[in-house]
Formats: sequence, C-alpha cells, structure tokens
Amino acid sequence: MAVADPAVRPDFRDRLQKVVGAPTLQAISRMPDRAKQVLLRGRSISIDGNTLDTTLQFVLASSRLAGREGLILSKDPATARARLDATVSRFPRVHADVTTSDVSIPGPGGDIPAVHIRPTSGGDEAPLLVYFHGGGFVVGGYPTHGNLCEVISARADIHVLFVDYRLAPEHKAPAAAEDAYAAYRWACDHAAELSADSGRVAVGGDSAGGNLAAVVTQRARNESAPLPFMQLLLYPMCDFTAHTRSMDLFADGFFLRRWDMDFCHEQYVGGSGVDPSDPQVSPLLASDLSGLPPALLVTAGFDPLLDQDRQFAAALSSAGVAVDLLEFGSMIHAFPNFFGLGGGAAAATDEIIAALRAHLHRS
Repeated sequence: MAVADPAVRPDFRDRLQKVVGAPTLQAISRMPDRAKQVLLRGRSISIDGNTLDTTLQFVLASSRLAGREGLILSKDPATARARLDATVSRFPRVHADVTTSDVSIPGPGGDIPAVHIRPTSGGDEAPLLVYFHGGGFVVGGYPTHGNLCEVISARADIHVLFVDYRLAPEHKAPAAAEDAYAAYRWACDHAAELSADSGRVAVGGDSAGGNLAAVVTQRARNESAPLPFMQLLLYPMCDFTAHTRSMDLFADGFFLRRWDMDFCHEQYVGGSGVDPSDPQVSPLLASDLSGLPPALLVTAGFDPLLDQDRQFAAALSSAGVAVDLLEFGSMIHAFPNFFGLGGGAAAATDEIIAALRAHLHRS
C-alpha cells in the first residue's frame, strides 16, 4: 500500500512557488528550520513513533514538486544515471581535506576503475575502507557518492578505496559482486602500496553497496581468504525475496520507492540465472553467518529496507557476530547522501563516521 505524503498538497505547492519558486538545494541548505516548518504549514509526518526530519520532509516535497522524486528517474538506465548525477551535482559540496588518485584494478570482466582517497595530512599506516556505492546496482558512482567518501576519509582519518563496479542491466548478477570481491582482494594485497595498514582493511557500502560488502565478507570467509577487519553496512539491501511491512509502509514518498526496488531487482537479478534467494545476492539468507567480522549496521526509520536490515542485524548477532546497530528513526533511505543539506542527515552522518572511526582505530 502506497503511503501518501501529506506535506505535498495544492496549498503547500502554491505557497512554495509563491515564496521561493522552485527552491534550489543550495537554498534549502541555507534555509532556517523554522522557515521550512512555516512553508510546510507546521505539518509533520509521523509513522510508528518516528517523525520525519524536517529538512528531509522539505526536500522530498520539493522533489515531488519538481517531478524528480525517487531513485530511478527514467526507465532507460543510461538516462537514469545521467539524471541522478545531474541532481546530485546541485547538492552543496562539503569540503574535505583529502587527495584523490585514480586506480585500475584487474577484475573478472576487465579492469575495474577505482579512486583512492586519503587524508591530505597524515594517513600513513591508517586503516583502509573498500567502499561500494549504492544505486540499486543500476545507477550511482563517484559523482553521486564521492563527496561522502571524501568526508569519511577526512573525518575518520582513513584511506577509502572507492570501487566503480560494473552496473546492471549491462552486467547482470553476480558481476557486481565479482568485481567487489576482486577489488577487496586487490586492496588486501596492495594496501601497503597505498600507504595504508594491510592489517586493517575493511569493507563497506550503502544500500546495494552494503549488499556487496556483506557478500564479499561471506565469500572471504567461505574461501578462507583474509577477513575484512570489519563491515560497514549502511541500510543494506540484503534479501531479494523479502516482502516486509516496511516495504509496504514506505513504498512511496520517501525517496526509495517500491517501484525503484522492483525495477532494480529486474535489472540486476532478472534473467541472470541467479536465484533471488542465493546468498551471493541475498546475504541475509546464507545458511551460516558465523565467523564473520564485526558489523556496523545502520538503519533508517522511513526506509522500505528497515525490516530486513533489522532481521539481518538480529541474524548476525544470533550467529555470534558483534553488531553495532545504529538506528536513525527520523531518516530516509540514502540519508548520508543528503548530509550537505544540513539538518538531521548531517548530524546522523557525523555520528556514523565517528562510530566508524572508533571501530577502525581500535587496537
């Protein structure tokens, strides 16, 4: 059942256009919270005891007004990628004192492009996070997630290897997972060449990237390869067979729509020959979750993936895996990508980075 967003009504649309026209993301980032509340006429959205962050509520309403809501902005993957990149390019960029360099990693389908990010000051022998971006396995890349990874590198004082894995539908499952694993194994072997600590190589990612981080971790254990130091799982897609209450409750109006999920599922898994229940695409469904490294797992209260993420955290914990579960009830899926707009997303992202720093710099 789709959930209508009560913030977007004709009176709101008229007031918004009259006062600020089509508000830019730069303008939203500078707008006082009180002004957003006035334009929203004091309305808030509360579900299951969580109240949606005002800034995110305003952004979602503005996106709907502009006809640019959701993750996938076209049924044509190439167009969807270009439109998402263009949208993110209008977000305020957060300064991070880092240096970047392009890296080419040998992969099963050819060279895998990557970007090595490190703090400009220091960083020698610092931990290395191998990061896989979100985007439903169909969209996303450095233009959409690079600034976030730069901020993570600077604030957590770590190296980040951003992996530009192959996307669907040109490359069906398990191509992305194969690239991710190849990149992780390369990072383990070449960490010292990057001036990073080869004993602290972690994996992480958001949404589809969180899926890949979990899949890589399980494969490393299954193949008796070096285990990641830890796994950073930001609201991961972890069960392609799931049909949970949160998927119905937040099916529309909160950035990641059920339509987006169904579309990406078909692009990545459909026609691939990989069963949706196979752990190489659904890590939650692995028969054995024991022997895995610690996980920092993040959930959002207004996310269709909320229920399966909680199930994954519980399953990992039951298998004896140390799980640091951070739940942000007022957030939507992909909220760290909105951190440049301020509000609760910025505060929550800072908390995640602080927790990541603590995990990676532990003795």
